[in-house]
Amino acid sequence: MARAADSELQQHNAVSRLHAAFSLPRRGFFKLMGSGLFVCLARPGAFSQESGKAGRGRHELPTTIDSWLHIGDDGEITAFTGKVEVGQNVRTSLAQQVAEELRVPLASIKMVMGDTELTPYDMGTFGSRTTPQMGLELRKVAASARSLLIETAARNWQAQPTDLVVAHATVHDPKSGRAISYAELVRAQKLTKVILDDPPLTPASQWKMAGSSPLKVNGRDFVTGAHKYTSDLTISGMLYGKIIRPSAFSAKLASCDTSPAETLPGVTVVREGDFLGVAARDEISAQRAAAAIRTQWEVPGQISERDLFSRLRATPSQSQSESGDEHVTGAIDEARAQAAKTIARTYTVAYIAHVPLEPRAAVAEWKQDFLTVWTGTQRPFAVRQELAEAFHIAETSVRVIVPDTGSAYGGKHSGEAAVEAARLAKGAGRPVKLVWTREEEFTWAYFRPAGVIDVKSGAQADGGLVFWEFDNYNSGPAAMLTPYEVPHQRIAFHPADAPLRQGSYRSLAAAANHFARESHMDELAHELGMDPLKFRLKNLTNQRLRAAFMAAADKFGWGREKSSSGRGFGVAGGIEKGGYIATCAEVSVNREQVRVVRVVEAFDCGAVVNPEELSSQISGAIVQGLGGALFEAIHFENGRILNPHLSSYRVPRFSDLPGIEVVVLDRKDQPPAGAGETPLTGIAPAVANAIFDATRIRLRSMPLIPNGLPAAGANP
Repeated sequence: MARAADSELQQHNAVSRLHAAFSLPRRGFFKLMGSGLFVCLARPGAFSQESGKAGRGRHELPTTIDSWLHIGDDGEITAFTGKVEVGQNVRTSLAQQVAEELRVPLASIKMVMGDTELTPYDMGTFGSRTTPQMGLELRKVAASARSLLIETAARNWQAQPTDLVVAHATVHDPKSGRAISYAELVRAQKLTKVILDDPPLTPASQWKMAGSSPLKVNGRDFVTGAHKYTSDLTISGMLYGKIIRPSAFSAKLASCDTSPAETLPGVTVVREGDFLGVAARDEISAQRAAAAIRTQWEVPGQISERDLFSRLRATPSQSQSESGDEHVTGAIDEARAQAAKTIARTYTVAYIAHVPLEPRAAVAEWKQDFLTVWTGTQRPFAVRQELAEAFHIAETSVRVIVPDTGSAYGGKHSGEAAVEAARLAKGAGRPVKLVWTREEEFTWAYFRPAGVIDVKSGAQADGGLVFWEFDNYNSGPAAMLTPYEVPHQRIAFHPADAPLRQGSYRSLAAAANHFARESHMDELAHELGMDPLKFRLKNLTNQRLRAAFMAAADKFGWGREKSSSGRGFGVAGGIEKGGYIATCAEVSVNREQVRVVRVVEAFDCGAVVNPEELSSQISGAIVQGLGGALFEAIHFENGRILNPHLSSYRVPRFSDLPGIEVVVLDRKDQPPAGAGETPLTGIAPAVANAIFDATRIRLRSMPLIPNGLPAAGANP
């Protein structure tokens, strides 16, 4: 039986010829697509679009929709990926890479993304992996297709493939002057090509479409409001859902009286254990029904914010799946005696929220025993698994579709809203849309982990590092290793029994670990009486990171005289996810008021696929990083969030923004790396170091100035 997707799905998809295809089960999809060229993945042992953990079990690529690329007999080109678009513009950059290898205009590429029914399995859009891994995979796909098209034309013409060239979706024979379009080559026949292990990829130095900055694909739809987010979708007969939330974390439902809601017209109450929700004909009715239900909750005693850091240091995680990471070289104890100067400092990082523009939302529809959910998530296949487990059905009975989503920042790995909407839809017997409020997003989503980081170090009188000890409690091991040359080092991550739900955040723990390491490097440089930049360069042999530091410092004018008193300069840098970052910041301090007035950031992420997109990513990361650096923090007490609104949770405003200058180091000799996360990591330590330069007040806690600048000596 064909499973028809609703017309609202068609509205948000720009691929007109795929509208009908999206309404078909897998077995009917390529039948509808007809003749053409299909490029498939058929490598032994391949089971995921990315390396790494793929969750429980082995995820084989679908046998009935294992194509990555289809070239239709009308010339339309469709590429398939389980990656999703959450504001980072990968719909454009991935399409650029396909267009580059196929030698076709960008406008001819249509991307089908994040649909578990139509795309190959993918672990998720995270870890800055889309460009270096998925981009490379799609380049190989397109290059394999180009190879087959050339071979087919050569066979038709009885020519040598090496004598033919391709441009503008056409194969040319320069010797005879003959030409044939891709559409003509595939017309009335079905060609299949297995991805080559080593196809002839175009070097970055020869890129024409990749390496440029075309307009964002479908960009006009976002500007005009034509794009349909999950919260915009409607389905015939759809109800609106609302969840009755516990009064605190870990609370158990002791009793409830649902009768006041059940008497309201058109309202369905759904209860399963501690899950309690309503579905109604409109949003206002759903809100009224939810408010009418009377509940009592049993709430266990829980710690409050004031005890957070002592708790993290004192309570190691009991989870069997978590274990600490430790890196040891040399002999720390013996090295201490060699150091002319030693210091020991502690740095802390608060919980912060992701604050996506689009809160969690989902539309769920059951048709007999088959479930379709539209939702904004970074991991559609993982959400499919969540749904299958929640309802004890096979994953093949669940389809997850991700409309291009209004940001995630690592905060949408899980499928809470999808499961809740599906529960309500099953209980009501009709499709249900559920949209979280901003307060729900602040309270019931997970947070960036808080952390305590102890750093001890020693250096010779000339500035050469001798030993380095680094202990991170809870915030995570990302970017924990130092890029500086230290003969004796011990670096360890200690998982903790955290009081709040925590998970991925843009750059993971790299922001926390860069803050601690680069602040500490600054402190040690000050103790030695050395310029902070010269101290770093003295202990740095990595040439790409050195180049990033020098590029940022040159653009910033490091070493120049300050324009006035109360000005301070700071520098920070590091390596993460294949990217090399250096940040210089200038601050202005007037009494307790601190303003970041200028930021220069240099970034090397290999060959650049889309320069303007990259610059936007870097600038956006700096802006977001300013929030966590200066004032963002979740406040909590006894299982309750105290600031679950934008009126009480401070994010950067236009008035907070400094002048931002981006230096892109385009390394055509290096493969592209991801850029979504690493640029965020340098801003907090650079600003902290600049504040110290201006005031001689050393701030070791993020956020740095939630209540303005503390008095001198308040945080020695």
